[in-house]
Amino acid sequence: MSIDILVICLPALADDMLNRQAPERGWTLHRPGPDGLPAPEVAGRIVGVAASGAATVDARLIDALPALKIIAVHAVGYDLTDVAHARSRGVIVTHTPDVLNDDVADLALLLALATLRRLPAMDAYVRAGRWASEGPPPLSRRASGLKYGLLGLGRIGRAIAERLAPLAGEIAYHTRRPVADAPWRHVPNLVDLAAQVDVLIVIVPGGASTRGLVSAEVLAALGPNGVLINVARGEVVDQDALVAALTSGRLGGAGLDVFADEPNAPHALIDSDRCVLTPHVASATVETRQAMAALMIANLEAVLSGRPPVSPVPD
Repeated sequence: MSIDILVICLPALADDMLNRQAPERGWTLHRPGPDGLPAPEVAGRIVGVAASGAATVDARLIDALPALKIIAVHAVGYDLTDVAHARSRGVIVTHTPDVLNDDVADLALLLALATLRRLPAMDAYVRAGRWASEGPPPLSRRASGLKYGLLGLGRIGRAIAERLAPLAGEIAYHTRRPVADAPWRHVPNLVDLAAQVDVLIVIVPGGASTRGLVSAEVLAALGPNGVLINVARGEVVDQDALVAALTSGRLGGAGLDVFADEPNAPHALIDSDRCVLTPHVASATVETRQAMAALMIANLEAVLSGRPPVSPVPD
């Protein structure tokens, strides 16, 4: 008797790992149709869903799978999965935390350094022959000794702060409540934090509670010399306000791995030499994607074998 699993939009490496390992576990993999649902003759047998963090697993899909036991999200963020509805149906939801902390923290630091030192613009300057024809480019800003602020201080936020510690003049953070064992200064108000730092790094979960959290007011407080780094979710930042602040010179620069309407990025950001843009690749290394896929598969294996999940989403 096969165990039927619905696979939705997994990255290629994870999809390949799941395809290779499914037969030895007795799993049969299915894909959704154009309507986002599995074929009717299959839907009643689906007991597991393996989905990327960019896949929507909503109440409509959950209710179409009466035998569903687990939704295994291949991401640390699970804001596109209706966790509350899944739990009301007795369905376990898991994700892949911790294994991607280092890569996301590394990219946050790289984006900060590249934006402050204008590395893509400097690279383009050399490639275009402007160094030879125009002489040295405009000066950039130093990264060491600056004040860095973190919006969010979870696992990844801590990893970012630890990387910043050797070079930062000061590190502060904003969360709803102070983190008990954090050695860095807590600022209760986000606007106040933005006004106090040179670089604001966004690393909070997505979803309704954080949508637009980095508002026009926050960007104004960060100011014309300030830099915004976002390795969280695109919707956490008011993207229209960000574009307006950058194009008017009211914000110094931005390093962005995420956008409001991926894979689309506004032309105003693409055309700005004060922006460093990456295509949502913070966790996109071979090592981390292998670890994420392995953890997703481990969660499926555990729950479908009657054991507790390895990494359930928190209550």
